[in-house]
Amino acid sequence: MTEIQLTGRPASPGLAIGPVTVLTAAVARRTATGDPAREAGALKAAIEGATAELSELITTVQGEVADILEFQVAMLEDDALTEGAYDAISAGVAADNAWRSALDAEITGYRAAEDEYFRARVADLVDIRDRVLAHLSDAATVTKITGGSIVACDDISPSIFLAADWTHGGAIALGAGSPSSHVAVLARARGAPMVVGLGPLSWKGRPPALALVDGDAGTVIFDPEPETRLQFEHRMAAANAARVAADAGRAEPACTADGRRIAVLLNVAAPEDLAGVDPAICDGIGLVRTEFLFEASKGLPDEDTQYAVYRRILDWAQGRPVTIRTLDAGGDKPITGLTIDGESNPFLGLRGIRLSLARPEVFRVQLRALCRAAVHGTLKVMLPMIAVPAELDRAGAMLDAEFTALGAEGIACARPPLGIMVEVPAAALRAEDFGAAFYSIGSNDLTQYTMAAARDVGAVADLNDTGNPAVLALIARTVESGRKRGVEVSLCGDAAADTRLTTALLATGLTTLSVSPIAVARLKAAIAKVRL
Repeated sequence: MTEIQLTGRPASPGLAIGPVTVLTAAVARRTATGDPAREAGALKAAIEGATAELSELITTVQGEVADILEFQVAMLEDDALTEGAYDAISAGVAADNAWRSALDAEITGYRAAEDEYFRARVADLVDIRDRVLAHLSDAATVTKITGGSIVACDDISPSIFLAADWTHGGAIALGAGSPSSHVAVLARARGAPMVVGLGPLSWKGRPPALALVDGDAGTVIFDPEPETRLQFEHRMAAANAARVAADAGRAEPACTADGRRIAVLLNVAAPEDLAGVDPAICDGIGLVRTEFLFEASKGLPDEDTQYAVYRRILDWAQGRPVTIRTLDAGGDKPITGLTIDGESNPFLGLRGIRLSLARPEVFRVQLRALCRAAVHGTLKVMLPMIAVPAELDRAGAMLDAEFTALGAEGIACARPPLGIMVEVPAAALRAEDFGAAFYSIGSNDLTQYTMAAARDVGAVADLNDTGNPAVLALIARTVESGRKRGVEVSLCGDAAADTRLTTALLATGLTTLSVSPIAVARLKAAIAKVRL
């Protein structure tokens, strides 16, 4: 087969070579019973089976990944989604045809929605449609992904990604997709190279047998010529040698080529992220996401549960600073019984600090747990989605009240410094107006709000670029506000781990970056090459 070279967009860095697995849905074959009652029972059992399958997968993950799967479970449990299928079955339609028609109608509606949030949920609907159909027919949902293979398809859902074993290598090559999608975030966390936006992957005749994936340059070569493969293997060997060298300096302080010290912190989605990680590799934790505590399957966590988790993380840090973000629910992180259903645009609705202030009975429990944990280490608390100073002031007053109440009850506690995430352009433009103890720039949301381009919509992925001069200008402005006020400014979004942006980010004046543990060595190596 002739060598095919395609260029897309880098989504997760790294090089990979391996056999191609073309991801396709299995063809389901099912014989209808002809009895509406039995067909309805079959659909009910299939939905329950798909729900149990997703629930089992949820137990193996934490944080934002679990939130994504919880969303799919919530949809399967929504009577409004299944009602049309059961009505069709009552009229004599077979269960599989009724379910497919009902979900296809929903998918069409979501694709046509003006709201980008709903368009981005199409992949979830497709996933649950196919899962239920697979249970109806006892077929595999998709082609099995073997370890070390290059997955080629139009798009891939988070649950399918998580079902594969990436510890033996492999990569992803997508015809569509977005560098800011949930799967791209997962791929970066797992160290799986990924390229998106390659265009239609239509094979004339048999599909390719082998592929070379360059997640740094955004290129994929299918069925490479021997010389092409040899050159790529030499590049991989050099890259592996560089990675070994970077890993050797993983525990060393990060410094630029001209000797400027840069603090490297960790992003943590759940305590399990720290398993096997040596605290010596970092200068502390720049972001602890607390959404994992509020997963729908677990219910709202009580004060003692939260306190125990926060203390566990502080104990791991061994005195290094730990920044814990209060609940950032809403947007693409719905929580049953807490977030608002049916908002026309959840990303611009009641999310982050807005939701916490609207649900003070939930927020106060978290603040009490944080005050109690603060006596066990250097704890800092930051508030998400702050837009105006009044939000910080209200949250600060609530924190003070809970600190005072704990003291009156004779419970050991401390009042942690309260900072803000700068992810709304209004906050970046007027950062000096906020009496925050520190600023932490959330590059993911700051970029999508500045560029009016959703981070998980492939059609506008090119616009969702933290390297855009407008976004960098807002980052520089925030850094300058921090300098004037004498408070620390860090960046904890995905951009911190994108080594193509390291020079540009440090040029804004940033001296603190926070990334996932897997990205530390690569980031420190990139910092060492920067001369400011």
